[in-house]
Amino acid sequence: MIKLTNTLTGKKETLQLNSEGAVTFYACGITPSNYAHIGHGRCYVLFDVLYRFLKSQNHTVTYCRNITDIEDKLIDSAAKRADGSTYLDVANEYLNCFFEDMEMLNCLFPDLQPRATEVIPEIIALIEGLIKKGHAYESEGDVYFSVRSFPEYGKLSKRTLEDMQAGSRVQVNDKKKDAFDFALWKSEAEGTFWKSPWGYGRPGWHIECSAMVDAFLGKTISLHAGGMDLIFPHHENEIAQSEALYGCTFAKHWMHVAFVQVNQEKMSKSLGNFFTLREVFEKFDPMVVRFYVLKHHYKSPLDFSFPDLEAAEKAYRKLCKAFVHKQCPAKLSVQCSVEVPVLCKMIEFLEDDLNTVGALGVVFEYLDKMGDEVCVVKSFLKNVLGLTLEPLHEEIVCITPEIQSLIKEREQARDQKDWVRSDELRDALAVLGYKVQDKKL
Repeated sequence: MIKLTNTLTGKKETLQLNSEGAVTFYACGITPSNYAHIGHGRCYVLFDVLYRFLKSQNHTVTYCRNITDIEDKLIDSAAKRADGSTYLDVANEYLNCFFEDMEMLNCLFPDLQPRATEVIPEIIALIEGLIKKGHAYESEGDVYFSVRSFPEYGKLSKRTLEDMQAGSRVQVNDKKKDAFDFALWKSEAEGTFWKSPWGYGRPGWHIECSAMVDAFLGKTISLHAGGMDLIFPHHENEIAQSEALYGCTFAKHWMHVAFVQVNQEKMSKSLGNFFTLREVFEKFDPMVVRFYVLKHHYKSPLDFSFPDLEAAEKAYRKLCKAFVHKQCPAKLSVQCSVEVPVLCKMIEFLEDDLNTVGALGVVFEYLDKMGDEVCVVKSFLKNVLGLTLEPLHEEIVCITPEIQSLIKEREQARDQKDWVRSDELRDALAVLGYKVQDKKL
């Protein structure tokens, strides 16, 4: 079984199975209020590889990635539109774009993709349970989680309330009993959103994930994953509310992907260094982007740059060329055995904290000397690392009889030193999309 760095303990630990011998894997999904950016792409490509790898090693996996389709950003975005769009209109529009982006990156669809708006009854029931146990309270139609009622608060992020209080960056809210308490339910005008025991309102962000995990995977899951920016407060709050209610471990393992940076600064719209996947796809093939992501370990910040993408493109071209003429079955077993030492080394790297960098390094080390292993390695690259290995568009060359005739005629003109005609034929080929480069003999 694979070992991953557990954010909770700070150590590399073997990923544990649930009571039924399966892996239950929950990844925080997007709030579809805009186009997905390169940071989203990085997270979901890596989670996709983990999902593929676990399945390739014959583990039963249930991969659940939620959709936050009710949230402040969505409501604000809809309010700015003049066409009467609702928050769900905005969510559906950008969610479709997100699905297209994930398909371009060759990410498999998760087994489950629940939406927050589909589990409102479960959310309300969860909040009621927290109130009954004394971990939450109602205040003027809002409901808050009492952070101090959960002594282990801060165990994921390694923060204490005292340290946070010293930093004094907590928002003041007269409805709260304590400045650290966070919203489980937000009151809204009569007749809007959803009716609850505390009046009309909508759920807070953190409670949505706790409810979806419980509803679709169970009270204790194998793995909870997300970007590093979600450790606090989102994942910390999920732990608090779920463990306070059920009295058992929420997630056995926590995996977090490091930030995407630009010039060693966190990618941010305010800094003008923000790139959507669609913007990047205009310049680079999505498979180059996927390959680029896999060339960086998930725990290390990725310092994004277009020159680095260009370098990745060259390396990916080399990889494609090495396998393009290898006729192999569509899918082969990718289990380790003495007959496939290169594959075994790749698997060893992935089992060791999902080291995609090391796995790719093995491929390039043995690229010209794989022998009979080539088909198994090709299958692993395609079915586990998710690289299609198809030549990039500009490399696809189809030389028709017409083109062959023009090339032959030009060669004859050059043999006869008819440089004018040779240049005319060169220009004609260029118009048809073929660049002719003469080599000195």
